[in-house]
Amino acid sequence: MFVNEVNDVKIYNLSAGKSVPDWLTDRRKKSKLMKKVDSRRQIELIQDFDMPGVCTSIRMSPDQQYILATGTYKPRVKCFEVSNLSIKFERCFDSEVTTFEVISDDYCKMVFLQCDRYVEIHAAHGRHYRLRIPRFGRDIKYHKPSCDMYIVGVGKDIYRLNLERGQFLQPFETDASCLNACDVNPEHHLLVAGSKEGTVEAWDPRTKQRCSTLDVAMKLPGVKEFPSVTALKYRSGLHMAVGTASGHVLIYDIRAKQPLLVKNHLNRLPIKRLAFNPAQNAVYSLDEATLKLWDEQTGKQIAYVESTSSFNDFCTIPDTGMFFLAQEDVKMLTYYVPAMGPAPRWCSFLDNLTEEIESEVLENVYDDYQFVTAKELAELGMEHLVGTNLLKGYMHGYFMDARLYNKAKAVVEPFAFDRFRKDKIRQEIESERKSRLQIDSKLPKVNKELALKIMDEQANPSNNAKQRNVPNLLEDSRFKAMFENSDFAVNKEAEEYRLLAPVLNRLDKSKAKELKQRVEVARVAELHADEAQQRDDSDNDEDLFGFEKSDREKEEESGDEASSDDDDRREYVKEMKQAYKQVKRLREDEAEEEEEVGEAEDNKQLQKEANNDQARPLKNGNYHNPSTNAIPKRFTMTPLDQHQGNSLMQKRIKQASLQDRVRVMSQLESQVTNVGRSLGNRQMTFEVNKQKKSQYHAKKREAELKKHRDERRSIVRPIKSLRLKKVNFK
Repeated sequence: MFVNEVNDVKIYNLSAGKSVPDWLTDRRKKSKLMKKVDSRRQIELIQDFDMPGVCTSIRMSPDQQYILATGTYKPRVKCFEVSNLSIKFERCFDSEVTTFEVISDDYCKMVFLQCDRYVEIHAAHGRHYRLRIPRFGRDIKYHKPSCDMYIVGVGKDIYRLNLERGQFLQPFETDASCLNACDVNPEHHLLVAGSKEGTVEAWDPRTKQRCSTLDVAMKLPGVKEFPSVTALKYRSGLHMAVGTASGHVLIYDIRAKQPLLVKNHLNRLPIKRLAFNPAQNAVYSLDEATLKLWDEQTGKQIAYVESTSSFNDFCTIPDTGMFFLAQEDVKMLTYYVPAMGPAPRWCSFLDNLTEEIESEVLENVYDDYQFVTAKELAELGMEHLVGTNLLKGYMHGYFMDARLYNKAKAVVEPFAFDRFRKDKIRQEIESERKSRLQIDSKLPKVNKELALKIMDEQANPSNNAKQRNVPNLLEDSRFKAMFENSDFAVNKEAEEYRLLAPVLNRLDKSKAKELKQRVEVARVAELHADEAQQRDDSDNDEDLFGFEKSDREKEEESGDEASSDDDDRREYVKEMKQAYKQVKRLREDEAEEEEEVGEAEDNKQLQKEANNDQARPLKNGNYHNPSTNAIPKRFTMTPLDQHQGNSLMQKRIKQASLQDRVRVMSQLESQVTNVGRSLGNRQMTFEVNKQKKSQYHAKKREAELKKHRDERRSIVRPIKSLRLKKVNFK
């Protein structure tokens, strides 16, 4: 349970609580929740009060015993029984539900308006009938005295479906191009419909005629466009609330054209739904981002609920302070505001709980688990845990228990907290300390070269429209730490930077070359202008023809440009080779240093063992003489490249004559071929005497056949002694 306090009004979120990872089984989830004190205080008011994907609309039955909600995916409706605090049934549809109405006291009769122009009528056992309307619908309302279902949507007609006869009646024709919402007064049953043009039309179901038209958009202050009407709700027989697409809510007395009160949500989002709380004179207004509770007379805000995802719908329980929210998420939210009324009868224990609960802070999802990458896991020395139950693979790393992570971190870095504390203290001291000389500089302390480059690009934007519209990184708060924290400083000694440096230098050279070309073009343009002015003053034809360059001069200029490009390419290749050589040399030096350190440690270990053996007595009573037993020799493995050319075969080849040497080398080259590298990967091809091999296999086969025939003769009985009758097979 999460408690939020706004304007001294406490709002209890009964759906909030610590989230448990989905991969855990139900038994482990329950055990984890029972181990923690704050989890034991978590309230699950209604069991499985959620949707597989998104909840689109939610309603309370008139007898306040059932909560009905629609959502996706698949499109479905869920019915929850409050007496058992659990789900009663669940049904699926062929298409998504736009809105629905409960036309009986309980769940036995419901009408669903779907997004594919279908209307489904459900009974207690399930779907009773399904029909289609001429245009897409947006809202429905039920008129109980005449059993008419009013459907508004895309178009000017208000469709009338009589549920007693089971047929469509003649629709009401309005002056609007499109209708978004409708409502029926609970006392005198006057029908109102809100249009796209910002008007509200009232129709009398008894006379089937339009009573009046109310222009809502003209009464909104400071609105340039005419907002459409998106929500309607009656409070009583005389008062009505109208919600618009601009985020305004207007309270009307239906006898007057001027609004009693105009409330602005100040976020320019359409109002989705309205509700009244007559006992507290409060109005509930919902848009995509917030649900606001405000006073009906003054418009002063009482409380509000902000969304972590988009809100779709809400419903209140009459004469109580509880309401439910449908959102673009799996959970359906349950809120309880004691200032708006008591708790419902089926959860009256909330009144006692709220007196004892204090404000708490909502903890983050998976706060008991720490995410680590494979590199961090290697640094902690816990690679052997991969594949066990202690690690759960997720994306590019693993989830592990936070307690195990903290213990491993303390073992690997025992003084990490002390260093962190000293760095924090040093940063606080440096921030409070002021230097004697105050020099105004726009450059940051960290990554000055990068800041200079960004400032230069902002001062001299390129012709590309995308680069002109790029925001300044120095002014962006998201990248503030990159120019203040030394941990984000560019390390020029890293291998990646050294390999990337030639590319950056080439880019800088290309920019300098482009700038030089701009200067040259400007200079040539000035010279052409001067020559043109001189040509106008003189009448000589030679000046006219001498002004243009010859083909030879153009070819020379193009040749110079091509040669300059080739030179730049050669310099770039040379710099890249030098960078790779430097990185390779550094790696070799590091490997040699590690090898020398290992040799030194081995020598120390051998010397220590030799010193320990000096005073060791032998079995015959004598003592060990260190002078007789020397320290054993150490064998080091060297690459084959260092001994290339020192084999016995190659020495003989060097001593032989040129003719013999060529003959031997040709034989070796024909038999041995290199695969991959020059050393370590070779294959040899040779031939055997095929004739001898075939003779051997033939003799072996003949001996096997002879042995087989002898065995058959010893086993098979001769049939000469048997008298057989001749049989003719025809």
